[in-house]
Amino acid sequence: MALLLPGLRPRRCKSRETCIGWSVRPGGIHEIMAANGQFTIGKIRLGGDAPLFLIAGPCVIESEAHATMMAEELAAATEELGVPFIFKASYDKANRSSVSSYRGPGLKSGLKILARIKKRTGVPILTDVHEVSQVEPAAEVCDILQVPAFLSRQTDLLIAAGKSGRAVNLKKGQFLSPWEMSNAVEKVASTGNEKIILTERGTSFGYQNLIVDMRSFPILRGLGYPVVFDVTHSVQLPGGEGKASGGQPEFIEPLARAGTAAGVDGLFLEVHDNPAKALSDGTNALPLAQLRPLLQKILRLAAVVREWNPR
Repeated sequence: MALLLPGLRPRRCKSRETCIGWSVRPGGIHEIMAANGQFTIGKIRLGGDAPLFLIAGPCVIESEAHATMMAEELAAATEELGVPFIFKASYDKANRSSVSSYRGPGLKSGLKILARIKKRTGVPILTDVHEVSQVEPAAEVCDILQVPAFLSRQTDLLIAAGKSGRAVNLKKGQFLSPWEMSNAVEKVASTGNEKIILTERGTSFGYQNLIVDMRSFPILRGLGYPVVFDVTHSVQLPGGEGKASGGQPEFIEPLARAGTAAGVDGLFLEVHDNPAKALSDGTNALPLAQLRPLLQKILRLAAVVREWNPR
């Protein structure tokens, strides 16, 4: 039975290679056509029938030594398990709950650290951009520019990110329906850049709570681009501790399993060696020691899903 939601209708496909399953109609009849949504970041193939990939790292750069250690530990774990890996960390967290919260080392110092990590580990790098002025310097270092969920409708930022030529990870705003992300996609794609990733990170559900609608994944995938599930931000309780966000990390594993079963292309995990001491988002981070066991379970599930539902 077809899934019908506002703004969506099923479409007939000429072939598996060109079928994206849905027509998206934001305010009118509109269709986004894509081949199979695949592209590469370095040696990593994203989308289509490619293996499940992982975006992981600490929320923010706490120090060069800590970020480098985390990148090396994550690279070693994912290489051992055969998981394509992209390291993430922010040089600046511009949307912290409180003016007194730690934000990071800043653009100039942070990008130097990320550049050295990239050279040392050889893994692709993802970081946030919050303003148009940050796009060009970040693009010189990073393989993927991430548009934070709160900024997912900022036209100038989306277009600048698209023009950079780097892959763009669009996080779905907590206030947006999955089909509304077609507008964000169009802004980036209007620059000629089709290297787009769509990330689900939960939807606001009353005050200081998020829920994940599993229908979001096939809807987002219907836009024709790889879809990622940001598991750790989805267990966040925004502003739940007054001047900081709370979290429910005990739900990381069940949500990661559910998203994998739903057929996502990649998982996004904020990982920290000591979440209790993390300078940002520690309450919803996955402890580093739990990463390997979680990935071992997820990989078995991902293999079944890809065998059961070839794309």
